[in-house]
Amino acid sequence: MFEHSKTRLAPKKVFRLRLIKFSLISGGIFTFSLLTGVLGYHIFAGLGWVDSFLNASMILGGMGPVDMLRSNAAKIFAGCYSLFSGVAFLSSMAIFLTPILHRFLHKFHLDVNEDSKSG
Repeated sequence: MFEHSKTRLAPKKVFRLRLIKFSLISGGIFTFSLLTGVLGYHIFAGLGWVDSFLNASMILGGMGPVDMLRSNAAKIFAGCYSLFSGVAFLSSMAIFLTPILHRFLHKFHLDVNEDSKSG
């Protein structure tokens, strides 16, 4: 998928396409996670759509819940969703940053090789 460390740096067009592809994958994970939370809060906690969105987005963003949950099912869902959200957020950020970090490290590696050959 990515070029080897000893090959030339990919052109900017290839980098942009990778960035778009990985951004779409990351956005898909984020959207799926948010929709899962909205549906879960709506079904298990009986919250309206806007309140469900607020709670799901706050948990997904790491801020914590907004509304008090009354039923055990809602509390269990909120706990599971919180654990899932932490993993989903970190995973989507890692996927998003992968092409950027790869390009940076690849360029740095090429620069170090050029310096060692000339010196």
